[in-house]
Amino acid sequence: MRDLLFLSHRVPYPPNKGDKVRAWHFLQHFAVKRRVHLGCFVDDPRDLAHVPFLKSLCEGTCFVPLRRRRALARSLVGLVTRQPMTLPYYRDRRLADWARRLQRERDLTVFVYSSSMAQYAIDGRGSARIIDFVDIDSQKWSEYGRNKPWPFSAVYRREGDALLRTERTIAGEFDASIFVSAAEAGLFKQLAPESASRVFSIRLGVDLDYFSSEREYPDPYNGVGGSVLCFTGTMDYWPNVDAVTWFATSIFPRIRAARPSATFWIVGANPPRPVRRLADEPGVFVTGRVPDTRPFLRHASAVVAPLRVARGIQSKVLEAMAMGRPVIASAQAFEGLMCVPGRDLMVVDTGDAFVAAVQSVWKGDHADALGAHARAAVQMYQNWPAQLAALDALCAAVEAAQDRPPRVARAH
Repeated sequence: MRDLLFLSHRVPYPPNKGDKVRAWHFLQHFAVKRRVHLGCFVDDPRDLAHVPFLKSLCEGTCFVPLRRRRALARSLVGLVTRQPMTLPYYRDRRLADWARRLQRERDLTVFVYSSSMAQYAIDGRGSARIIDFVDIDSQKWSEYGRNKPWPFSAVYRREGDALLRTERTIAGEFDASIFVSAAEAGLFKQLAPESASRVFSIRLGVDLDYFSSEREYPDPYNGVGGSVLCFTGTMDYWPNVDAVTWFATSIFPRIRAARPSATFWIVGANPPRPVRRLADEPGVFVTGRVPDTRPFLRHASAVVAPLRVARGIQSKVLEAMAMGRPVIASAQAFEGLMCVPGRDLMVVDTGDAFVAAVQSVWKGDHADALGAHARAAVQMYQNWPAQLAALDALCAAVEAAQDRPPRVARAH
């Protein structure tokens, strides 16, 4: 079996945020069967502690520190060219030389995780090339452009347009492009019809053994979880900031007016100042980084996902469902999930509907049924073994097609 070059925009371990969860499961799976060479950026100094473990897992590695100020300065090059700013942001000569040498010296399959890393997948010796776009990032930037004030809106719209051109170019050059849901793959086929035959979906999985509702977890709420609403996520991510701000200031006060004991817990690393200030609101708590989100999920009466801007599948929703909790999600947070609204989770599209859904969970007797159906749904559709089997099948098909000798026309 071929060696595999795995290129990622950040260290794919530990799996403590959405994109790292998927990257880690893919990398770990590849390393069981192949010799893997890992090239990635280190954008969080805390991840350096995990470098020895990843080196023990891989045949070869190249870890490049990402210095944000320098990267931001490089990204400005994109403003005076037609390329997206994310490409120069993730540009490094040492990583390029390392990846180029591997591709010239070995027969490889190259697996690229995120569009910004495709620039390192040169076609040295005819390597098979697969890219996991995960989401359509260009559409995320375009959504930012519709929701941010000027002049940021103009910059984000411009980034969305430039990135879509790049995504289409990459998809046209690679052997296969993967997205996290059938909905995301279907939209990209419409945006890039010339590559539609090479676009596939492999769903995001959830670790059902780790996120288990059967274990005992310490109660972080000191026994008052009957009126606790919880949100989990990396809190320096703007869609999460927007979600909790909207919920804490526009929706939760109405919930608390009807039930004064209600509390809203925002659980996640790196909360910026606007999020930390939400703790000044009555009944709102901001934890910052916690060693384990599972106790917060398990002891909450309901988990909310009030995202107004979202792409692909939300790992925060899958994890809460795997923990057997009632989940109340916006339509944006629900997108791409293989679930039945009203049975597996509650899907709402307005502030009024959020208030009504929370009250319904608290007043009714269907919370346990919602949680049980939620767990069953992710067991059926979002389990990792099925997704990794699909990944193996796709890699095998791409490699077989490349190894197949070209057809020679017969003389007449």
